[in-house]
Amino acid sequence: MVLVHGASGGGWQFKQVAAIMEAKGWTIFRPTLSGLGDRYHTATADIGLSTHIADIVNFILFEDLRDVILLGHSYAGFVVAGVADRIPERIKHVIYLDAFLPVDGECLMTTPRPDSADVSRFLKDGFIVRPSIKADAPPPRLVPQPYKTFTEIIALKNPAAAKIPGTFILTVAKGQRPEDDTFHRSYLRAQERGWPVHIMEASHFPMLLLPEATAALLMEVR
Repeated sequence: MVLVHGASGGGWQFKQVAAIMEAKGWTIFRPTLSGLGDRYHTATADIGLSTHIADIVNFILFEDLRDVILLGHSYAGFVVAGVADRIPERIKHVIYLDAFLPVDGECLMTTPRPDSADVSRFLKDGFIVRPSIKADAPPPRLVPQPYKTFTEIIALKNPAAAKIPGTFILTVAKGQRPEDDTFHRSYLRAQERGWPVHIMEASHFPMLLLPEATAALLMEVR
């Protein structure tokens, strides 16, 4: 299983989940996307969605991975969709963990969502710098996200990718309606495709706050 983190994150976010699953015999990879996490020193405003798709495509090819269960969290729904389109022969299953499930011609900024959050208000020098990002916090920590990753249009043209099975996990905070969740429209898209869908009572970061429950759910996917 290859676990791909979301915006401003890093492979470190899946460290606990990976340890739990590896103890059960799974082989887990948790790469970090260009300009983020432990690769923050490579950050430039020129990094786009296509860069991040290439990161994971090349990771899978250079590690010579096959029959991959590929997971994308949050923003990385765009990344794993692009990867599946590029190398469908390597992908066995795709999991969207509280993630965007895009269609051809969309970007993150145009994907339908109930909250319609305008993250461009956090734009600074080509990066999205949310209030939760603290430059003086010790690592591991969230880092600025290249804005181009949110505005670059995804191209999904490979019919073979549409045949890859998928699973969608929607995390909903206690007391919140699923219909009000950022990723509910993507959840509906997964339902429309006939995929298994799950609603998990959790924050947007279940791998950090509920690693055991998250790992248990992921291990059910085949």
